[in-house]
Amino acid sequence: MGVWDSILRGGGGGGGRRFIKRKDSDAGEAGRALEELRGSLYNEFHTSEGAKRQQQRFCGPSVALTFNFFVAVGIIMANKMVMGAVGFNFPVALSLIHYIAAWVLMAVLKAFYLLPIAPPSKSTPFSSLFALGAVMSFSTGLANISLKHNSVGFYQMAKIAVTPTIVAAEFILFKKKVSLRKVITLAVVSCGVAVATVTDLEFNLFGACVAVAWIIPSAVNKILWSNLQQSGNWTALALMWKTTPITVFFFLVLMPLLDPPGLLSFNWNIQNSSAIMISALFGFLLQWSGALALGATSALAHVVLGQFKTIVIMLSSYLVFNSDPGFTSLCGAIIALGGMSVYTYLGLKESASGGKRAPSTSRQNSHLLKSKVIVDGEKPETRPIDSV
Repeated sequence: MGVWDSILRGGGGGGGRRFIKRKDSDAGEAGRALEELRGSLYNEFHTSEGAKRQQQRFCGPSVALTFNFFVAVGIIMANKMVMGAVGFNFPVALSLIHYIAAWVLMAVLKAFYLLPIAPPSKSTPFSSLFALGAVMSFSTGLANISLKHNSVGFYQMAKIAVTPTIVAAEFILFKKKVSLRKVITLAVVSCGVAVATVTDLEFNLFGACVAVAWIIPSAVNKILWSNLQQSGNWTALALMWKTTPITVFFFLVLMPLLDPPGLLSFNWNIQNSSAIMISALFGFLLQWSGALALGATSALAHVVLGQFKTIVIMLSSYLVFNSDPGFTSLCGAIIALGGMSVYTYLGLKESASGGKRAPSTSRQNSHLLKSKVIVDGEKPETRPIDSV
């Protein structure tokens, strides 16, 4: 007892009280740190800004483009199986199934709170989302009609025409300019792809009109996807969740007009339905990877990637399956690949020069922010942090 009395009396008692206070203080600091960590994690995963940061962190341009490339090759094989072996000759209905499957998968993600949060409705008007959903459906539908009524060569020429259309549209809509070196490189790429892939140019007036009508929606579709993600806090999945119902609605309108009759009489057995579901899964991955690529790069880069896929598929058929595209087509493919390499180099060079200028700009903004804090008479640590 004497020991305890000596501890609790005089300076010992005050020390004990101070010891208890320190323990309470440490517990309070730990609680505040835990609360701050919880708030930061919530902001990272349950706000549109945090979801956008996570997408940019884990899915950069190289990852997004590679993902889109492999998925595009996979869906070509899946659709060949559906259209050929299964005999499902309803392209618009197949696209509708793809988008419905994507909608269901995103609904499951949303039910488990795994779907990224969309920005506030005031940040993006509904007219922009409606236009994107409508343009997407018309782009896909007109592409299917163009492929049905045109030769492969004429269809490929229409795809090449999307590149200059994007350059012109971005300049008209956003005053976005492309450097002369990139314009020359894109021209070389387009010429190389044309020489490599255009073998027949059978002209059909109706098919030509459809092909020309498809060019503008295809270009606008890519521009809107890229612009909405880069100018706002939209992630690929959040934007898909908002626009897919609109696209499904327009597909329901277009399907009776564009598809041949006989959809209900199709043999929906387990084997055929499984093949269509595999194609639908690849369709969802294609939409997602395409949106990621457009958000991480640009509409022009996505078009160049599409042309790269065409060249790689042609060269793979030549090297693996011993097909003979001809010496001229092989020369065009080599020219196109060279132009794509130069375009990629120019894009990386511009990104690097932009990154070098960023630190000085951020320091300047930091200095301005510090000046504002001093003028307002506040300390940076005491400025409130918005939380949702």
